[in-house]
Amino acid sequence: MPDTVPVTLEVEPAVAAALADPRTRAAMGRLVSRVLRPRPGPSELAQAIAAAKAEARAAGLTDADIDVELDAYNAERRGGPTA
Repeated sequence: MPDTVPVTLEVEPAVAAALADPRTRAAMGRLVSRVLRPRPGPSELAQAIAAAKAEARAAGLTDADIDVELDAYNAERRGGPTA
């Protein structure tokens, strides 16, 4: 990547192992640059979230439905009971 600057980030050991691959490291550098690059208007991440939310609403889901699904997903990933 032209015009780049090395930075140090603290990550989990498994992530650090994955970043040992130069291709993965370069891809992550591009991703971080795109997400954090200041520019007017909503970020690419905000645009993607808005598009996903619009699709969910078009499919008939409400914010409450989405919150229930997210809570269940998070509880499952953390090994806890769903609410």
